[in-house]
Amino acid sequence: MCTLKLLRSNATECGYEGSNVMNATITCKDLKERMAAGAMVVDVMTPEDYAACHLAGAKNACIYEMVFLERIAECVPGPRTELVVYDATGSGQAAKLARERLIQAGFLNVSVLEGGLRAWRSEGLPVEMGDRAAETGSVLRDGNYRIDVEKSALEWIGRNLNNRHHGRITVKSGEIVIKAGMPSAGEVVLDMTGIENLDLQDQNWHDLLLRHLKSEDFFAVDRFPTASFRLNEWQAQEGVSPETQNARVQGELTIKDIARPISFPAVIAPQADGSLRAHALFDIDRTLWDVRYGSGKFYERLGMHLVHDIITLELFVLAWYCEP
Repeated sequence: MCTLKLLRSNATECGYEGSNVMNATITCKDLKERMAAGAMVVDVMTPEDYAACHLAGAKNACIYEMVFLERIAECVPGPRTELVVYDATGSGQAAKLARERLIQAGFLNVSVLEGGLRAWRSEGLPVEMGDRAAETGSVLRDGNYRIDVEKSALEWIGRNLNNRHHGRITVKSGEIVIKAGMPSAGEVVLDMTGIENLDLQDQNWHDLLLRHLKSEDFFAVDRFPTASFRLNEWQAQEGVSPETQNARVQGELTIKDIARPISFPAVIAPQADGSLRAHALFDIDRTLWDVRYGSGKFYERLGMHLVHDIITLELFVLAWYCEP
């Protein structure tokens, strides 16, 4: 806030306050000319991305950080400075948001580089690359990845009229097969005997709920100690950021030895250490797998025993590449 006030004050003293905002966008060709005339360039992506590759001579101030304006104040002389900001591809909102923040802070000559770093590099213009450059645009390595059962889990949320409970189910085993840079097959096996509750603080109520969930009322874990999901198809979604749920998964979920087809959005991403991470968030109707306790579909006058049919599931997976 202090930085914002200081920049605005400087802008007023320099005669900028109330002036017309200039230069919404700028091309790579124009940027070369403006840099020669003294314009300053700011990369607004993360420090990690900046370290991997950035436009030659650019400074870094990440727009995702709360100290964005503080970073600007550290590297920009003042509001008289002509600034050009850029992000990775120009297709998102990062650079546009940075421009808005800078204008609010008193800078009135701020442009956005059309196409971002991608456009600059495609024209063969100078960049600076660090030791982490290989991570930029990294892809999944083909082969088998074994799921890390210690660092992977399925989290659940169940609800009724008055409350909700949430917890976790341990991953027992699993693997993901990558072919042509995308998942082509895989399986996750869950240890249903290891159902956990994470919200009840009273030990008696906590233990009672777990006995209830493990009993014949719900998952009958003595007879069905595991559940599983088998991946059949991974459909990439066009025009979606690679960091969001950018695919549609088709597969088969088995609970209590009942296998049913299921589809849900998911994301999978390579990591710098050679592993991969995957994430999915979706709902299921538990009654399709014969988990009927408290369901209004099958019982009446349930009162306090009513349990909603929909369960929310969230899967977190870390998997490591297995050498052939």
